[in-house]
Amino acid sequence: MDFYTQLRIFLWAIEAGNFSSAAREHDLAPSTVSKAIAALEARLGVKLFQRGPQAHRVTAEGAAYQPSARAVIDAMAVAESAAGTLAQRVAGVLRIHALPTFAKHQLLRWLPEFLARYPELRVELSVGAQYVDLFDQGVDIAIHSGVLPDSPHRAHRIGASDWLVCAAPSYLARHGEPAVPEDLLRHTCFNFSFASPWNSWSFRRGEGVVVVPVECQASFTQGDMLRELALDSAGIVRLAAFHIGEDLAAGRLVALLGDFHLPMPEPIYLVHAHREQHSPRVRAFVDFLKARVDTQAWVVRQD
Repeated sequence: MDFYTQLRIFLWAIEAGNFSSAAREHDLAPSTVSKAIAALEARLGVKLFQRGPQAHRVTAEGAAYQPSARAVIDAMAVAESAAGTLAQRVAGVLRIHALPTFAKHQLLRWLPEFLARYPELRVELSVGAQYVDLFDQGVDIAIHSGVLPDSPHRAHRIGASDWLVCAAPSYLARHGEPAVPEDLLRHTCFNFSFASPWNSWSFRRGEGVVVVPVECQASFTQGDMLRELALDSAGIVRLAAFHIGEDLAAGRLVALLGDFHLPMPEPIYLVHAHREQHSPRVRAFVDFLKARVDTQAWVVRQD
């Protein structure tokens, strides 16, 4: 039995007047009270109670020790209360690693509201096109899409985004709009330079699927480079809806081959370290991000 529990039982015994009453009031066995008092007496080297057949009388040493015991118990209660408050306080540094395009076109729009809500919090945001486990380097949360590697961390699907073939109206005015997927072979197209399932341009035709082997004059490591080329009327690209949603809504880009579109929603995951208890700042961001993603027009809803 720990020292803190012994002190509590000692105070209960004084308040109740005897060991049996203290045991009944706090749902303990009488022997538990007796053993706790005996252990405390052995620890202190003094008698705290005079035992009698009908009652137990606190000794002078016990009476003198009572205020100190009460002070310890009160201090522990204050400490527990402070710890409980700390567990709810959203403060400190939150380190996030995210897909560059998601960070730029989604997170940055929502971040001011999140920071205003939690003024004691500081956010450090880093980006990378491919998922890398950086949790041992202090990252709290990672946001990435596609297939994640096996890991001991917890991944929550927060949404899914379709991918769309698109181009600028001015490019289409000069070169014409492709009417069927095979028309892409005579257009300038751009792709990613790393291995990606989105480098394979698949379309639906009737009940089947056709893959067009587009030849790209240039390829890039980041989707934003592809987007900029499309906006500059340089050619046709295939990008995530969360990336180009605003461009489509504003008419800066036009989605192509809608009659042949093959829905292939790519999941977006929020990953955090697998722990029993998460810090308030992590919980706050997870709740905030899920709420924001749920309201976006680009999110593919699950049936």
